[in-house]
Amino acid sequence: MATATTYGAREHARAQEGTVVPAMPRVPAPAGLTWSETVAGGNYTHRALARGTELTLTDATGDACAHLLLYVTDRPWERLNIADTIKVLWNAYPGAGHLLLSDQGRVLASVLESTAPADTLCGVSTLRRNTERYGDGAPQSSSPAGRELFKLAAAKHGLSPRDLPPSISFFQGVRVDPESGRLEFTGSAGPGASITLRLEMPVTVLVANAAHPIDPRPGYHCGPLEVAASPGRPTAPGDPLWAATPEGRRAFENTADHLTARGM
Repeated sequence: MATATTYGAREHARAQEGTVVPAMPRVPAPAGLTWSETVAGGNYTHRALARGTELTLTDATGDACAHLLLYVTDRPWERLNIADTIKVLWNAYPGAGHLLLSDQGRVLASVLESTAPADTLCGVSTLRRNTERYGDGAPQSSSPAGRELFKLAAAKHGLSPRDLPPSISFFQGVRVDPESGRLEFTGSAGPGASITLRLEMPVTVLVANAAHPIDPRPGYHCGPLEVAASPGRPTAPGDPLWAATPEGRRAFENTADHLTARGM
């Protein structure tokens, strides 16, 4: 179809309606979901989600690496704080039952279920690192850096590069060797690994699906990521998760106190 004229370009564009590709958002989302998307390896996504939403990320092929940032919607200065998440909860490897905290001591999300390794230590790859290792790290290249993808996702919500704190990643694991103190890449849990988060505040989610920065394999490896969100209820007193630890209980109380003051 000729696109040399405005009319031809319009007809060509309209002819694409209904095209389905392997990685794309599903709009509208299937029944029961508020967000459904397949994110290609080396790509990103983002969404503002309601309190109580249950967000499930699934590694379709065993090669996804989902780097995650969380911000309180309309108050982005309150955001995921990796240092406090580790320090307050005494654990650098979040799994089911763990909480993701802001620097205000409040719960942004709780981990309901997980078969996915989590990494709170390495963050994302950078433009310089990927350019040195793969020859390019630009977001449009075949080896995009995670930080460059985060910049694009952040811009969609009025955030700048200085608003990007350290992130958490899922599906490609890292452990600290107890003898040497060195980081060891443990790799994937395999196809179908997943993690489900419950959002405890209105949260804006940024996801960069990019190769792990210390993946030792030659070449750039990152497979598709499945994203699904459904309505739910936030954690409340009486839920076992609320009182699982003294630190967690206080974080939930801080969250409830803040939301009550705001009429939420």
